[in-house]
Amino acid sequence: MPATTILNRLNRLRGLWPGLTVAATVALAVGFISEHYGGPAFLLALLLGMAFNFLATDARVRPGIDFAARSVLRIGVALLGIRITFDRIWELGIGPVALAVCGVALSILSGALLARLAGRSREEGLLSGGAVGICGASAAMAIAAALPRSPQAERLTLLTVIGVTALSTAAMVIYPLLAKTLGLDETASGVLFGATIHDVAQVLGAGLTVSPHAGDIATFVKLVRVACLLPVVVMIAWLYRRTATEKAEGGAGGQQQLLPRFLLGFVALVVLASILPLPEMLVSGVSDVSRACLLIAISALGVKTSFGELFALGWKPLLLILAETAILLVFVTTTLLLAF
Repeated sequence: MPATTILNRLNRLRGLWPGLTVAATVALAVGFISEHYGGPAFLLALLLGMAFNFLATDARVRPGIDFAARSVLRIGVALLGIRITFDRIWELGIGPVALAVCGVALSILSGALLARLAGRSREEGLLSGGAVGICGASAAMAIAAALPRSPQAERLTLLTVIGVTALSTAAMVIYPLLAKTLGLDETASGVLFGATIHDVAQVLGAGLTVSPHAGDIATFVKLVRVACLLPVVVMIAWLYRRTATEKAEGGAGGQQQLLPRFLLGFVALVVLASILPLPEMLVSGVSDVSRACLLIAISALGVKTSFGELFALGWKPLLLILAETAILLVFVTTTLLLAF
C-alpha cells in the first residue's frame, strides 16, 4: 500500500476521533446508568446525546458523529445475526412462527397504508411499521440504514426509537395484566409477549413476570420476528435501488447495492450460528459488541438532533406508531383466542 494512502487513512481516522469519543462517552455513561439504576438504554442514549447537541456544529466533532451514526450503526446491525439460528426458530412449531411472521407483515403493510392516509411519506410508514413489527429500536436503525439518507430521515428515526421504546416499556407492565384478564396460559402468554412487544429486553421482562417458561417462549417467538429483519431490509434496499435506477434512466448516477455489505455480514453470522455449535461465551461477547455499537450509534444520532427539530415533526409520527402497535396487539390477541 502506498505511503500516501496510509497517511490519508491515518489523517481521516484522526479526524473521526473527537466525534467517536463523544459518542462512545455518552454510550458508556448510558450503560452505567442502565446497569445500575435501570431504564431503557436506547432511550437514555437518545436523550443524553441530545443534551450534547451543541457539539453537532463543531467542525472537529461532526465527522466522527456522522461516522458513528452511519458506519458504527451498520456494524452493530450486522453483528445481530449471531443471535439467530434456524433450529431455534423452528423449535416452536409452525403455529407461533406463522403468527409472528404474519404480525410483522401486517405491521409493515399497515404502517405504509396509515402513512399514506395521513399524508406522510412512504419511508416513515416503512420505518415505523418495521420497528413495531420486528424488534423496536434495533429494527428502526437497521431499516433507516437501508433508506435514502436525509436529515429528516434521521430525525424520524430518532422519533421512532423514542416512540417504540416508550410503548415497549409500557407494554412490559400492561400486557401481563392483559394476558391474565384474557385467561391465557403460560405458553399463550409467552407467544403474546414475543409477538407484540417491540424490544427484546421488555419481551423477556414481561415473560418472566408470568413464569420462566413464559419468558423462554416469549424470547423464542421474538427471535422469529428478529429473523424477519433480514428479508425486510433486503426488500426495502431492493425497492429503493429500483427507484434510484428508474430515476437515473441512463444517467451516470450510481446505483444502490441490492444487498448492502452490513446485511451480507448479518447473513454470514446467521448461517455460521446455524451450522456450527458456537460457544455461548462467543455469542454473548459478539452480542455485547453489537449492543455497544448500537448504543454508540444512537448516542451519535442524539447529538445530531435537537428537541426543536423533533417537535417540528409534529404528533403524527407518534400517533402512527401507536396505531400500528394497537393493530398488531388486536391481531395477535384475536388469533390466540381463536386458534391456539
